[in-house]
Amino acid sequence: MVNEKATEPCVQNQLYRDVERVLISAEEIQDRVRGLGRQIDERYADKDLLLIAVLKGSVVFIADLMRAITIPHEVDFLATSSYGAYTASTGIVRILKDLNEPIAGRHALLVEDIIDSGHTLAYLTQLFRARNPASLEVVTLLDKPTRREVDIDLFWTGFSVPDEFVIGYGLDFNQKYRNLPYIGVLKSEVYQPGSE
Repeated sequence: MVNEKATEPCVQNQLYRDVERVLISAEEIQDRVRGLGRQIDERYADKDLLLIAVLKGSVVFIADLMRAITIPHEVDFLATSSYGAYTASTGIVRILKDLNEPIAGRHALLVEDIIDSGHTLAYLTQLFRARNPASLEVVTLLDKPTRREVDIDLFWTGFSVPDEFVIGYGLDFNQKYRNLPYIGVLKSEVYQPGSE
């Protein structure tokens, strides 16, 4: 569903002008995040839950998700790199910041912004399983299944999206557009100059 009014208030703003169309509205995102919070409450009631945010893309998602979760939990952060200034994953995962907290014996929930090829997630789940958590599951805001190159298990998915370059709600291109309140499709001329 395209929400054309989402771009009207900031028609002069470069961030909004670069959006081809709105794919998922801010309201749809908030409704789904509240639903995910309820499901996580049910699954992890009376468990030692640790949310692990994969920076930087998931920071907006985890901020809303942790407020939607009503059971006690802790949060930790991990920074990886596999994109750089590219529009697709390079397939090479680098850990830029590791966890501060041990996960052995704890119920770890990996919080991702988007799953694309699956290489980063496959690497992280292998890394974390070696640290002996009581359980390890994944929640992602967005899934792009047509781009999958690695078989992975997703416990919760917010939305499936088509194979388009999406931005907003934490997702970026070259470190910009994270502050858009919705998920939008980036105009191709922004990341492919001369494609107009």
